[in-house]
Amino acid sequence: MSSGPKFPPAMQEWVTSQFQKMQKFPPAMRDAAREEMKKIIAHAYSTGTMLSIPWSTVQLTSLNESDPLKNLKRKTTDHAEGPPKKVQLTNNSFVPSVKPLKTNVFEDDARTRREKRFQREALIEQNRNLNTNHHTVMVSGMSVGGSLGARMQGFAHSHHHVPWRHVAEPVPDANVIDWDKYTIVGRSTSIFKNYLRLTSDPDPKDIRPLSVLRQTLEQLKQRWRSEGNYNWVCDQFKSLRQDLTVQRIKNEFTVQVYEIHARIALENSDLVEFNACQAMLRTLYELGLPGKREEFLGYRILYMLHGRNRADLNFLVSQLTPQEKELPAVQHALKAHMAMATGNYHQFFALFLVAPNMGGYIMDHYVDRERCGALITMAKSYRSLPLRLLQTELGYESDELPKLLDFLTKHSANVFTNPNAPDIEKHVACSAVIQTLIQVQSQKYAKVGIKGSV
Repeated sequence: MSSGPKFPPAMQEWVTSQFQKMQKFPPAMRDAAREEMKKIIAHAYSTGTMLSIPWSTVQLTSLNESDPLKNLKRKTTDHAEGPPKKVQLTNNSFVPSVKPLKTNVFEDDARTRREKRFQREALIEQNRNLNTNHHTVMVSGMSVGGSLGARMQGFAHSHHHVPWRHVAEPVPDANVIDWDKYTIVGRSTSIFKNYLRLTSDPDPKDIRPLSVLRQTLEQLKQRWRSEGNYNWVCDQFKSLRQDLTVQRIKNEFTVQVYEIHARIALENSDLVEFNACQAMLRTLYELGLPGKREEFLGYRILYMLHGRNRADLNFLVSQLTPQEKELPAVQHALKAHMAMATGNYHQFFALFLVAPNMGGYIMDHYVDRERCGALITMAKSYRSLPLRLLQTELGYESDELPKLLDFLTKHSANVFTNPNAPDIEKHVACSAVIQTLIQVQSQKYAKVGIKGSV
C-alpha cells in the first residue's frame, strides 16, 4: 500500500525557499502566499506536471510586489470586484481558479485514498455476507472466483458512495470472550448461604436466583435489627453479592443490596466492606440505575478527606455539576473539605456534630487527628486552655467530658495548671504539652491506614 504521493526534490526545495521568503512579510501576505502555493501544487498534481515544471523559476505573485501594503490593497480591491485572478507560471501555463484548500494538499490526498480504501473494504465485506453461497463474481464479463473476485469487484465500484448504514455488522472476534454465553441462572432455594471464595466455575445448583435473593435481603434486614450480629450478617451479604455478580444481575435491587451493606459496614467501622460496596455503587450509578447517589457521593468526599488524597479529591470536586454541589449531603462534605483546607477547626467540628445521614461514622475515623492539630494550634496561642472551652471547640457533646479527658490522656496532654480542681474546671498547661503534642502528631498521624479503595 502506498504511503502517499511522491513529490520531486525540486518541488520540495521550491516549497522550502518560498516559506523562508514568506517570513519577511506580514501575516496577511503570508496567508495569501500559502493559499496561492496550494493552488499551484494542486494544479500540478492533478495535471501530472509536477516533474516537468521548472520549479526554480516559479514565482508567487503574492510575494512579488515591492510595496506589501500596495499589494494588500490591490488584492482587497480584486476580491471586491470579482473572483480571484488566475495564477501565471513562467512557462506560460495557466492554473485555473480552484477552491482554497482548508488543509494541506498532501493530507487531503492521503485522506481521500483512505476513504476509498475503507469504502472498498466495506464493499468486500458486504459482498461476502450477501453472496455466501456464490463463490464466483463477474467483473467486466470475466468470471473470477474467490476473494480475488470480491476485491476486484470492490475496486471497480470504489468510486460509488457507500452509506455506512448499509455495511453489514462486523464478524465477532474469536479471541474476545462472549460473557453472555457463560451467564448462568441459579436454581438454589436456600435463603442463607455462607460466603466462599470461588475457585472454579459456579454451579447453578449452588446459586440463588433473583426471586430467592429478594427474600434473603428481607430476612437479613430483620436479623440485623433483632440480633445485630455483624460478622454473620456481613458474611451473608458477601454471599448475596457474589450470587448477584456471577449471574450478572445489575438492577435497582443490586443497588439496594450494596447500599444497605455499605451502611451496616459504616456503622461497624468496617471500611474494607464499605469501600467494596462504594466502588460497585459508583459503577451502578453510572449505568443510570436509581439509588441514593447524593448520599454516597457525600460519603466518598468525606472518606477522601480521611485519606488526605488532595489530587483525587480536587479532581472529584472539579467534576461536580452545580446541581450536585447544591445537594445537602454533598454541600456538607464540601464545607468540611473547605474547613480542613483552610485550617478552620471551629467550622470543621461544628460540621462534624451535624453530619447528615451516616457521614459522622466516616468522620469518626479522622476526627481525633483533626483534634490533635487544633489543640496544637490553640496551645501555641494560649498559656492555658479550660476544659470547658476545649469540650466545645473540639466537637464534643455536653455529656462527653470523659471522652475529652480520655483523648488528652492518649495524646499525653493531660497536664493541668490546677490538677486538684473538678474536671470541668481544669485548665491544660499549654507550654507543658505543646512539644509532646507535636511529637505524638508526627508519630500517630503521619500515615493514614487506608483499607480498600473508593
